Amino acid sequence: MGLRRELGAFDATMVVVGGIIGAGIFINPYLVAERLPSGAWILAAWSFGGLVALAGAFAFAELAALYPTAGGEYAYLREAYHPAVAFLFGWASLVMIQGGGLAAVGVTFAQYGLRLAGASGDPRPLASGAVAVVALVNYAGVKPGSRLLNVLVLLKIGALAALILGGLFLFRGASAPPPVAATPLPSATVLAFGAALVPILFSYGGWQSANTLAEEIREPRRTLPRALFAGTLVVLAVYLLVNAVYLATLGRDGLAATATPAADAARRLFGGRVDRWLAAAIAISAFGFMNLTLLGPTRISYAMARDGVFFPGLARLHPRFGTPHRAILLQALWAIVLLWTGTYGGLVDSVVFADWIFFGLTVASVLLLRRRVPPEKRPPGAYLSPGYPVLPLLFLAACVLVLAGVVRSNPLRSGVGALLLLAGLPLYVAFSGRARAAGGTTP
Repeated sequence: MGLRRELGAFDATMVVVGGIIGAGIFINPYLVAERLPSGAWILAAWSFGGLVALAGAFAFAELAALYPTAGGEYAYLREAYHPAVAFLFGWASLVMIQGGGLAAVGVTFAQYGLRLAGASGDPRPLASGAVAVVALVNYAGVKPGSRLLNVLVLLKIGALAALILGGLFLFRGASAPPPVAATPLPSATVLAFGAALVPILFSYGGWQSANTLAEEIREPRRTLPRALFAGTLVVLAVYLLVNAVYLATLGRDGLAATATPAADAARRLFGGRVDRWLAAAIAISAFGFMNLTLLGPTRISYAMARDGVFFPGLARLHPRFGTPHRAILLQALWAIVLLWTGTYGGLVDSVVFADWIFFGLTVASVLLLRRRVPPEKRPPGAYLSPGYPVLPLLFLAACVLVLAGVVRSNPLRSGVGALLLLAGLPLYVAFSGRARAAGGTTP
């Protein structure tokens, strides 16, 4: 019995949109405004970030058409490089990237959920309960998990649409943004533009989530490229419009001076109390991310176990629901452990640079596989990334820029992240050795 193909084009597109849009768009734009001198530069930076995201989506679409299998990046890294590289990605995904992210966003959901309810207290019990609920929904089938994600993504887009429509129609003729003392700005140089791209590219990350579900999507060779392109394009349009509203309501100086641009813009647009609206919007975004983490990336652990390089039990599917239920439970339990120990923040900080290393390696694999498996040897009508090789090289340059910024800003955490990654190597040696001893071969 294999994974069930129950997801269509709309489901896959919602996974892409939900994987990219998170709580960051409500907060991160102020960091960009701090680093650039005008609204024109800010919108240009967000546009360029969207182009980089599209380049990444095109590359992942080509890889999905070539290898439409569960695990996404894990499968591509395994085929292009060495199984050890793929294992390190899967290890980092389980222990740090997805585990730490799920724990951190669970706390964010709980904090804003308590605020929405007018309550206070320790957010960890509510966060743990939310992780458990999302795990049970995805345990019961890929379809329930996808349906929940679709609803949450539409609600998230609805909240941003309210902000955008308010900026387009309600703010016409209103007074200019209030003057705010400008902070010292760097000149509009390549260095300043590159610094602004770091939070932008973090905000655009996540399109790859749909690739992990390739074996549960109908006609993945055709559906995934369309979903990746459509979903990334939707996010690009939303991000540009939201930033245009921030600039129209707050101005460049006002945007740079606030860490809560969505709340400040909403107050200028709608007046009165908007705290509940903001709390609900961020809680929905956070809950959607939690659901997505247990819907897609858990298939990475499943693929590793199926290849014989991870705990064998994780390769077993539920006899009734057809889900990798043990991988889902493992990811959820580990996130709850991190949540209560309070170490998740350090883990997330430490692995940020590693996430973009694997992004870069995955997109670079498009260049390698074009030589190894040329287009004429691929299935008829196989998707090929447009703009080759310019767009993949553009993405790789952006990865170098992000990595340089992350290492420069936090070298200690980057070093810890490297050590955590290398800690996975002994595990790979042990699991692959056991597979060979049992008479099998590692992929």
